[in-house]
Amino acid sequence: MSAATRRLTTAQALVRFLSAQYTERDGVRRRLIAGTWGIFGHGNVAGVGQALVEYAGTMPYHQGRNEQAMVHAAVGYARQLNRLSAQAVTTSIGPGATNLVTGAALATVNRLPVLLLPGDYFASHVADPLLQQLEHPVEADVSVNDTLRPVSRYFDRVARPEALIPSALNAMRVLADPAETGAVTLALPQDVQAEAYDWPEEFFAERVWSVRRPAPDPVELAAAVAAVRAARRPLVVAGGGVHHSEAEEALKAFVDATGVPVASTQAGKGSLRHDHPADLGGIGHTGTSVSDGLARTADLVIGVGTRYSDFTTASGTLFQNPDVRFLNVNITGFDAHKLAARTLVCDARTGLEQLAGALAGHRVEPSYEAEYRAGKERWERVVESAYRADDDTAVPTQTQVLGALDAVVGDEDVVINAAGSLPGDLHKLWRSRSPRQYHLEYGYSCMGYEIPAALGVQQAAPGTPVWALVGDGTYLMNPTEIVTAVQENLPVKLVLVQNHGYASIGGLSESVGAERFGTAYRHRAGDGAFTGPPLPVDLAANAASLGMEVLRARTVRELRSALAEARACDRPACVYVETDPAPTAPPAEAWWDVPVAEVSAREAAVRARARYDSEVAGRRRHL
Repeated sequence: MSAATRRLTTAQALVRFLSAQYTERDGVRRRLIAGTWGIFGHGNVAGVGQALVEYAGTMPYHQGRNEQAMVHAAVGYARQLNRLSAQAVTTSIGPGATNLVTGAALATVNRLPVLLLPGDYFASHVADPLLQQLEHPVEADVSVNDTLRPVSRYFDRVARPEALIPSALNAMRVLADPAETGAVTLALPQDVQAEAYDWPEEFFAERVWSVRRPAPDPVELAAAVAAVRAARRPLVVAGGGVHHSEAEEALKAFVDATGVPVASTQAGKGSLRHDHPADLGGIGHTGTSVSDGLARTADLVIGVGTRYSDFTTASGTLFQNPDVRFLNVNITGFDAHKLAARTLVCDARTGLEQLAGALAGHRVEPSYEAEYRAGKERWERVVESAYRADDDTAVPTQTQVLGALDAVVGDEDVVINAAGSLPGDLHKLWRSRSPRQYHLEYGYSCMGYEIPAALGVQQAAPGTPVWALVGDGTYLMNPTEIVTAVQENLPVKLVLVQNHGYASIGGLSESVGAERFGTAYRHRAGDGAFTGPPLPVDLAANAASLGMEVLRARTVRELRSALAEARACDRPACVYVETDPAPTAPPAEAWWDVPVAEVSAREAAVRARARYDSEVAGRRRHL
């Protein structure tokens, strides 16, 4: 007797299959693919589009306005749910598919799952060249979707219906594996999408993908314990893996038992509550003075779930103790072995629990605890000064905007940012009150991420106040999903800071001798430079035209009122504020390597190069 089959198109089979996939960790089960974002064109409308109609009862559909933004929304969703649930994104061929590349890179850099389903040319080649098809003169199997290969953790072009079975299973394996996850791409030729096939019923059976918590190797654990016991000035660097593993309580227990202080990367901030006595705040180029001071003298750096970006290590200049060694707890061997470290290749929570258990009775010297606690108290005074507004009727500075927001949010609120000058201010100053509150995408630092990511977070956490913080430069990159928020009645809150240009890159440009060239949003002056009056662009009116409730704030007092009103609003709301450009954030506490022109006829570049040569001399390779 032959096995039971079901006759469906390839696209119908894929959607039906995706609807039956689950993850499970610690006994909690979630849909692996909880919904599908899509914009339809000739490459997917009759295939995946029709299949989503066919299975509308089991696969939720979300209508997006920009393909890149749809990926950002899906990434925000996955991050909010600790990578245990993801979303798919479908596009037509051509520009719809290539618009996915930036979002895919962001997902893979940040180790966050998203399933990409771009349409592709006819597998049969009967209609070549079809609309939007890229023709390659010597490689007929190349399409624009091949641009997704280097930014995907798994890629396949499904050239026959039956090829979907192993491809779809491999895609789920990668998405659900915390050591492998990132963007997964299944390129779908449009003729194959619509082709029927007799699918085995087993393909559509419910599958549960276990999200592993591998334990550390006993030999590695023993070596790690010895390293911690021998250290006099240990420091934990908490990365995003702490959150993905839901290891916050394990980290707190480790810290409470041992007294080892914690500094956080952008992705790891919030691993401890800001008011925990061992939480030192951000580390690296945008870190706090206490974190960076301890990092310079640390003899053991315990990296937990971090990939050690150049911002974290201050481009290799931060960890200056000649005897410093590294111990890395990471689920991926690739990241665990960075900086010639001792390794615990394991789940972050499991590793911290076992490390703490094996260190029972061990604690750092009281003098070390007193030192970092005093440093934390000094930095808190810096934060208060940056947040404080002595004149409620004045135009707020950017740090006073953060101070006003700090006074309004609750522990459950989520604050999202990705690019510009805000990430540095937030990393130094923000007081994280819960593990999910601080949502900074700083692996790819993609302008335009914040608004669509807020939609994904709001979908994952309905009822939670979700804030997207953007400057004018970021807003202009990607405001389109405001329309989606309005359509879906997702009550995201947008804080739109108008500072007339690229504030972060303007400051960087000045520091590296490029004299703020091309970084201001201003009219041209008589000499052709962009130094004239600010552009008469009303971004608040733009947000209102897309359907948002807009609240304009001209003073500190009005800002506080507007933020409180926005938080209570049950529809998408925007607080628009023009800021005083006077710098009020504390300066960088560590260096960041941006190479400066080696020769120049301009004095600004000559001076910047001299500073650069002085700083780069402090770099070391940890071998």
